[in-house]
Amino acid sequence: MSPVPANTRVWLAAGVTEMRKGFNGLSILAQDALEQDPFSGQ
Repeated sequence: MSPVPANTRVWLAAGVTEMRKGFNGLSILAQDALEQDPFSGQ
């Protein structure tokens, strides 16, 4: 387990996920669902 800095925000979304989409495809889904930028460093 790698340490996470105290000021890091972690976003969780429950639901069915298509894991064959790869990182880029999943980040687009997260961006749409959470209305946040997945590459913002949070």
